[in-house]
This record gives sequence, C-alpha cells and structure tokens, in this order.
Amino acid sequence: MPRNPRQQARDRLEGIGSRPDVNDPQVHWDAARQLELDVVLLGKVLLATANHQRSDGRLPDVSTDEIGAALSLFEEIRNEVDRLETQVVIEARRRGMDWKQIAPHQGLGSSQAASQRYQRLMTRLEEIRQGVR
Repeated sequence: MPRNPRQQARDRLEGIGSRPDVNDPQVHWDAARQLELDVVLLGKVLLATANHQRSDGRLPDVSTDEIGAALSLFEEIRNEVDRLETQVVIEARRRGMDWKQIAPHQGLGSSQAASQRYQRLMTRLEEIRQGVR
C-alpha cells in the first residue's frame, strides 16, 4: 500500500532536525516556533473540550473566553503559514525548480495553478504588509 505523501514528506524532512546547523541556539526561527506553539495551544483546547464531553462533565470545560482566544489565533496562523510557504517556494525557484516541479508538492495539478497560488500569496502578504488586510 502506498504511503501517505504527507507522511513521506515528514519522514524526509525529519533528518534535517538532527543537523547541528539547524539546532544551533544562535539560529532563531521565531515565526515558525510561534506557529508551532500556537498550533499546540489549539490542540490543547480541542483536547480539553473532548475530554470534558467524554467525562460527562466530570473534567473541567473550556470557557467561551478560552474558545474566543483560540479563534483569535487563526488569522495570524494563516498569515504565518502563507509567509512560510512563500519563502519555501522562493527557495525552490532559487534552486531552479520550475512550476511544473513545484505543483505536485503543493497538491496542485498544473504549473499554472502553482504559479497562480504563489501570486495570490504574494498579493495577500503585500496587502497585509500595507495594512489593507
């Protein structure tokens, strides 16, 4: 049975984490780290709500303020994922990958779709930078 393409990608990238240049404390990836922490927090909210429901109310529930706080993280998560994706696409292009090579890695069916996605990301990020969004 073929493996899930996302899991194959995770497996391939896992080795990067063991390289000393990536684990150097002088190298800061604040945006990616904050994204990771925010996603963990969202997971904790969902786990707490699920545990409350499964326990028939014996375990504490999440307040509406906490749900609201979780919802407030999504816009910044979307922005950061867009920035990260754009940076990776720029690196792919810098290394000579064409849109036809990039498209399947993004789950897209054509080079035109990959190019258009990149243009939408760049436009969205520029609008955010300018305060339009």
